[in-house]
This record gives sequence, structure tokens and C-alpha cells, in this order.
Amino acid sequence: MPPPPSIVLPNAPRRILVRGVNWLGDAVMTTPALLRLRERFLGAHIALLTPAKLAELWPQHPALDEVISFVPGEGSWRIGRRLQAARFELGLVLPNSPRSALQLWLAEIPQRVGYARPWRNWLLTHAVPPRPGEVRMRKRSVAEVRGLAGGAPPARHGAAPNPVGHHLHQYLHLTTALGARAEPLAPQLKVTREEVAQARAKFGIDDEICWLGINAGAEYGPAKRWPSARFAAVARTLADKLHCGLAIFGGSGDAALAMELQSAIGDRAAPIRNLAGRTTLRELMAALNSCRVLLTNDTGPMHVAAALGTPVVAIFGSTSPALTGPGLPGDPRHRLLQADVACAPCFLRECPIDFRCMNGVAVAQVVETVRELMRDRSPA
Repeated sequence: MPPPPSIVLPNAPRRILVRGVNWLGDAVMTTPALLRLRERFLGAHIALLTPAKLAELWPQHPALDEVISFVPGEGSWRIGRRLQAARFELGLVLPNSPRSALQLWLAEIPQRVGYARPWRNWLLTHAVPPRPGEVRMRKRSVAEVRGLAGGAPPARHGAAPNPVGHHLHQYLHLTTALGARAEPLAPQLKVTREEVAQARAKFGIDDEICWLGINAGAEYGPAKRWPSARFAAVARTLADKLHCGLAIFGGSGDAALAMELQSAIGDRAAPIRNLAGRTTLRELMAALNSCRVLLTNDTGPMHVAAALGTPVVAIFGSTSPALTGPGLPGDPRHRLLQADVACAPCFLRECPIDFRCMNGVAVAQVVETVRELMRDRSPA
């Protein structure tokens, strides 16, 4: 049974609008909350308001009836006016920004729910206090990083992680306030067999061999990127030992990095497919679904792969796997690697010292971890 709602609505809403988040990985982490919202309001029409760049993520998703997108530069007033005619009765604001709350206020949605944050509480009818167990991703200063780097590891090492620290609980807490179940679900995305077959044909992903996905980029900054030379070393070793194909992933901004990686891997007996900057979001999903394992940094595609059921080996440096790891926390299908250094996680875009959090993850460790997962997922 769900807990009693902390927000009492005057009527059961028939039309619900969810203001979605703005980044790919965060969007995947909202899916458990969307599924719980669907479970709570089974007969309601649930629409998602999302940036256009993420609209392709949502077709086939069981939590949603409609996807409404907006483009860069489209003002809040225009978005709100566009939504007024839809007569939504309940609005759920997942981002913490004033702008996202303003859009639903301008849409004249009578019940508006979101977290209490400065400059926007008056735009909400129900401002939800911070949840118990919330962990903020505070950036450390350069002085803090340098101080920690020169000292002993802090007491956090060996301590049990906060069981509700993961960011997916941040979104679940809002739906729980509306009476939905609090128990977490694994993030979930959907791609059809037809889409997978079309992506395989388009990009030459032969289904007669196994494929290892490689995702060496990260939009946030270089502090989240394991060195590309190490990705190449892992790829060479595994291609030669396991005779697996290599699929290189990335966005348009990763094209140069992907070419450098492909060149460093060199010619192998097994095929290499460079997909960086060449896929739509749906094609990216289908191609990730075709891989036996994805080796990646902490990125949006990491979350997408896990939500599609593809096992992930993820390397963390400046960020925290306890907060933004792939899938449901503790899922044994995934392996999360990080060096035990005192200054991580710092949440900085660039390392101000010697990049020890990433350099401390050895090629041999990654090779063995990927081999283990590839072996575990081998066809019977």
C-alpha cells in the first residue's frame, strides 16, 4: 500500500502535466518516478513537457500518454500560453529552477507541485520541503581538493553509502508526496525490435558476433573522462582476446575524440563501428541495446544503456556512483569502478591537481571487469 499522501488534492486529476528535466542522464533517472505516478493515477492522461533534444527518448514509454516539446529560445510565456488550451489539472515540476515552475504557472494549471526552492515557491501551490536523505552535489574548492590530496583519506571510506542518496529518489519523493509508492524501480526505457533491426542494418552491427560499446566522452568536462589512451588499450585487448566487435559512441562534440580512439585501437580482426555524432537519439538507444556490455564514463548514454537492460562498466572520478550510478542502486548487472582517493568526488569540471581519481583506475582492472560481464552475458 502507498503511504498516505502529504498533498491532498481537491479532486483526482484527470489530466497531469510533468515538467521534465533538461539533461539526458537526469531524464532517465526520472523514469521510476514517472512509472510510480502512472501507477498512482492509472486512468489519468499524463503528458511530459520536455526539451526537444530529449523528445525521442519517450516514444513507447508506458508511463506517458503524450510528449510535448519545446525548442531552445522558446520563452516561458509562449510555452505557458501554448499549454493553456490543454487544461491540465495537476502539474508536477521535476527540475528545481524558477523557470520550470513559471511555465506551469503561466499554463494556468490549478495544482502545481515541486520542491521548495528560492525564487519560485510562490509559483507552486504545493512546495515540497527537501526530502530526508537528500545529498547535494557540492563542488569542492581548489583549496579543498589540494588539502585533501595531501592528507589521509577522510572517514567516509569504508562507511556504508546512504541507501536513499541516489538521485532517482529525488524524483520519487515528489510522486510519493502525491500518494505514489515510495519503493524504487529500475530506470526503464523502451525500444522496439524493429528499431534495433534498422539500427543494426544501418550501422553494420552484425548480430552474429558480440559487441562491446565504448563511450569515452562526457559533456560535463574532462574530470569525468578516463584517459582515451586507456579506453583504447582496453578495446585492443578485448577485441583480440574475445573477438568482439567494437561500437564507439558519442555525440557530435565527441567526433574528434572518437576518431582519435578508433585510430589508437588500430586495425583488428574484429570489426569497429564509429557511431559518434552519426545517430539520432532513438538510433543511439537501439545501438546500445545491441551491445553485450557498455564501457563508459559517467554520462547520459551510461544511464540509457542501463535502462535498456545493457550491462554497464562505468568509471567514476569527479562524480559519485552512490548519487548518479546507472540503473537501480546495487543492481548486480553493472560494475562501477573508482579509485579510493581522498579528494573524490569533487564535482569539478577539471582536475586542479594530478587527476588521481581517474589515473588510479588501471587498464588491467577494467579489462578483467568487462571480461567478467561479457562472459556472464554470453548466449547459452
